[in-house]
Order: sequence, then structure tokens, then C-alpha cells
Amino acid sequence: MTVMSTQSLRRTVIPAPVPRPSAPDGSGGPGTTAASVGQERQERPGKATARSRAWTRLVDAVREAGRYTTTAEAERVTRIVLSALGGHVVGDERVALAQALPPEAARVVASQIPVTRPQTAAEFVDGVAARIEGATPATARWDVSSVLSVLPELVGDDLIDRVLRELPPGYALLFGKAELVPPAAR
Repeated sequence: MTVMSTQSLRRTVIPAPVPRPSAPDGSGGPGTTAASVGQERQERPGKATARSRAWTRLVDAVREAGRYTTTAEAERVTRIVLSALGGHVVGDERVALAQALPPEAARVVASQIPVTRPQTAAEFVDGVAARIEGATPATARWDVSSVLSVLPELVGDDLIDRVLRELPPGYALLFGKAELVPPAAR
């Protein structure tokens, strides 16, 4: 199991979107018209605001579920847990999860390198504990559950069930769901 120090976690930075360069005349570059630049300027704030609202709703749901005292604490925990989850969800489920999440959360999930070996739910929680300064397995489990338990309502139970089928047994409880157990063979 790879343990990520707090120092190396601080160095992990999600790159900010790169603004599109504009032409020297301020027109926005080749192929744009003054009307399209004005339209683009009007659309950008709306899109950014909608994105921020979706991220805010996610963080607020985590804050409420985890009973965190500050939004900053809930946001930090959300980023850490989604980052850890991003390495474990692969393929179509990873793409679908990223598409269903707010863009800020999607970038956190999608930017992770897939793990080479699936972790049990307990190992996953221990990995999150290693990323949070002062965390114990019990507090990390609380943090993980606070984030993952709000995802079914946000992205839908069907997608979460698909994600759970790709993860080892034990993760369902972290998502606030009953463990999916295949029917016994007779």
C-alpha cells in the first residue's frame, strides 16, 4: 500500500483551466466575431456559476452528512476521498461517474492513475487515513462515508450499483447502501 505523506498531498495540485488566448485586437482570435465574443462572455459566468453551485451543493451535502464545522473542512475531505476513489473506479464506470459529478469533482476523480491492485474497503479507508493528517481508521471511515454516502442521491443509485460491482466486497456500506450479495447457488 502506498502511503502518501501530507507534504506530497500538498504538492498535488489540480491545474486550473487555461484561458483561451485572444487576438491582439481583443476579438477572441481567428474565426470569432464581436457578437460571438460577447455571447461567449455572457455564457461563461453562467456556466461557472452553475458549476460552482453544483460543487457547493456537493460540499454542503458532505458537510451535513459528516457534521463538519466548516465548509473548508468538508471540501478538503471531499477532495481527498474522491481522489482516492478515482484510482479505484475504472473504465465506463469511471467515465460515467465523472460525467455525473460537478466538474470540480469530476477532475479530481478522472485525474487519478488507476491502482494496480484492488484494495479491500478496509485498505481503502486506511489509505484515506494516511492522506488526512491526524486521522485514525475510525475518523477516516467517517470521512469516507460522509462523502460516498451523498453520491447515490447526486449521481443515481444505478450508477453507484455499477461502480460497486467493479469494487471488491465491503464498499457498499461506505456508500450507505446494503452490501450487494449474489444469490447463493443451489
